[in-house]
Amino acid sequence: MNPPVQGPRIGPQDRLGLTLFLAAALHAIVILGIGFDFEVSPDEDRLPTMDVILVHSESKEEPEKADYLAQADQEGGGQVEEKVRPANPLPETPSKPQEGEAPRTQPEAAPEPKPPQPEKPTMQAKVASEQKAPPEPKETEKPTPEKEVHASQLLQRGREMARLNAEIRQRKEAYAKRPRHKYITANTREHVTASYEEAWRLKVERIGNLNYPEEARRRGLSGGLILDVAIATDGHLHDLRVLRSSGEPVLDEAAKRIVSLAAPFSPLPESIRKETDVLHIVRTWRFRDGAQLQTFGR
Repeated sequence: MNPPVQGPRIGPQDRLGLTLFLAAALHAIVILGIGFDFEVSPDEDRLPTMDVILVHSESKEEPEKADYLAQADQEGGGQVEEKVRPANPLPETPSKPQEGEAPRTQPEAAPEPKPPQPEKPTMQAKVASEQKAPPEPKETEKPTPEKEVHASQLLQRGREMARLNAEIRQRKEAYAKRPRHKYITANTREHVTASYEEAWRLKVERIGNLNYPEEARRRGLSGGLILDVAIATDGHLHDLRVLRSSGEPVLDEAAKRIVSLAAPFSPLPESIRKETDVLHIVRTWRFRDGAQLQTFGR
C-alpha cells in the first residue's frame, strides 16, 4: 500500500508574504484611483433628440399627417417627388420676406472695434502739465449800479477824511508856531516884569505929557480908557487895541498916537523871552483937565 501524497506545506512566511501583497495591492488601488467601468454601446449612450425643421413659408391650413416638425404649418413644399430632408433653396443674398412667409433672422453684425482710449497720464505728466499750462484768467465781475454808488461814496468819504486830516495838521502847526503871549498889569508882583512895566510907564507918560492932544486941551476934555499895548521881544510895537473907550474919540486916538510916538521900547529881558514871545501891558489911561496924562492899573 502506497503512502498518501502530502501537499506542499504552507508556512508562516508564506502567509506573511500573501498578506503583504494583498495590503500593497489594496493601497495601490486607493492611492492611484484605479476603478472598473462597464462598456456601453453607442446606441444605449445616445440621449433621445427632437429634429425641428425651419421652413420659409406658412400654410393657412394644418396638414393631416406631418412628415417633419417645423416652427410653422406648411402643406407640402419643394420641387422633388421623393421624400428628402428639406434644405435651403434660397440664395445667400438677403431678400425681403413675401406675404405669408416667416421673417428670417439675420446674422448679427460683428461689433465695431472700439477706438483706442488714451492712456491715463502719470503723476509726473500731470505735474509737468500744471507747471507749463498758464493759469486761466479769472472772469472779472461786472460792477452793478449799487456797487458803483457804494464805491463812489467810499471815495468821497476818503477824500473828506483826507481834507479834514490836512486841516487839523495845519491848525496844529499854526498853533505850534503861534507866539506865546503874556499879559501884565500894574498889580503884577514879578520883579523882572514889574521893573520892565515901570520903565515903560515912565516913558509913555513923559511922551504923552510932551505931546498932549491940543484939541483936548482947548476943549478941556477929560476921561479914561483901557488900552492893550503888545510888545515883541525886540521892543517894537506888535499890536495896539482899545479895550474900553473913553467916550471921546479925540482921547482914544490921542492915546494910540502917544504909544506910537514912544515906540520902540526896550527889548524884553532874557528871563521874559524864555516863556513868552509877546508881552501885553494892559493899563488905564486917564486924561485930566486937558493938561495931564497918567496911567493906572485896571
